[in-house]
This record gives sequence, structure tokens and C-alpha cells, in this order.
Amino acid sequence: MKYGTKADYEMLTPRFEDHARGALVNNLITMMGMLKGDPLGYQIDRYEHSLQSATRAFRNNERIDLVVGALLHDVADAFAPENHSDAAAALLAPYVDEETHWVIKHHGIFQGYYYFHHLGGDKDARDRYSESPYFDACADFCQSYDQNCFDPAYENMAIEEFVPMLEEVFSRPSQINGIS
Repeated sequence: MKYGTKADYEMLTPRFEDHARGALVNNLITMMGMLKGDPLGYQIDRYEHSLQSATRAFRNNERIDLVVGALLHDVADAFAPENHSDAAAALLAPYVDEETHWVIKHHGIFQGYYYFHHLGGDKDARDRYSESPYFDACADFCQSYDQNCFDPAYENMAIEEFVPMLEEVFSRPSQINGIS
């Protein structure tokens, strides 16, 4: 790459971006499909949990960034189980608002409020973030769109209904510095 010229990168970059952007939503849906299967002791699998989270957010008229964040908040469970929150947030970072990114990045520790104490941990571990302007938003996300989204009787929207929202969010220009 160090031998590439300006002309080389002016030719390569749009080709790569068109390719990557063109496949991004389908790739995200494929990644979500990896959450299907064993419910791991819950009443529904992680795929249905994700649909339910996003469905509840959508039906509560949340902004599109949070709906998409809810849909993808556990997408990394299949390949980054120890840091799925960080991995999901990294996927979203170039495209969503700062609050949604922060909420998804920290939802794992905030979700611990509901169960860490049962495993010998500190249910109040989230309190280390109490000074964040997004603390309440993350606590609300976990209460409204995570811990309660394992209901097999809840009528989830289909993944196809989220495709236009995914396309809108992931067609935005990148917010990562130096990349447009």
C-alpha cells in the first residue's frame, strides 16, 4: 500500500466503498442469523430477542438510531461473546448518534444490574458511569429493550420490516475521522 499513488487510491477507494456499502445491510442480516438456534436456557433465541428489542423500541417511537441499535445490540454474541457490547458498538459507531453508540457499548454492564448479584458480582457495577450524560438512557434501554425482551408471546416485527431502517442508517456518511 505504501507504493500506491493518489490516482491509485482515487480509483480503488470508491470501488471498495461501493462494494462494502452495497453488501453491508445483507451482511448484517446474515450476522443476525447466527443468533438463531439454541435459546441457551431463555424462552427465545438471541435472534428473536434482537427482533423483540427493536420491535419494542420502534413501537415506542424511539428514534431510528436507537431502533437499529436495539436490533443489533447483541449481533456480536456469536463471534465476540466476552465483549459483544464493544463489538456491536464498533459496528454502529460510524453511522449512529453518540448516545446510541454509548448505550450499545455499555449495555452489557448495565444489563448486569438484573443478574450480576446472582453470580457473586456487583449489580451496581454500572454506577461507575453515573457521571455520563448517557447513564439514564442506557439504564432505560436495558430496562425497556433488553432485560424484558425474552417473551415468546410478544409479536415481533419481521427482519424485513427493519431493512429500510438499516439501509437508511448504514447509507449515511461515515462519522469516523478522516473517512467520508
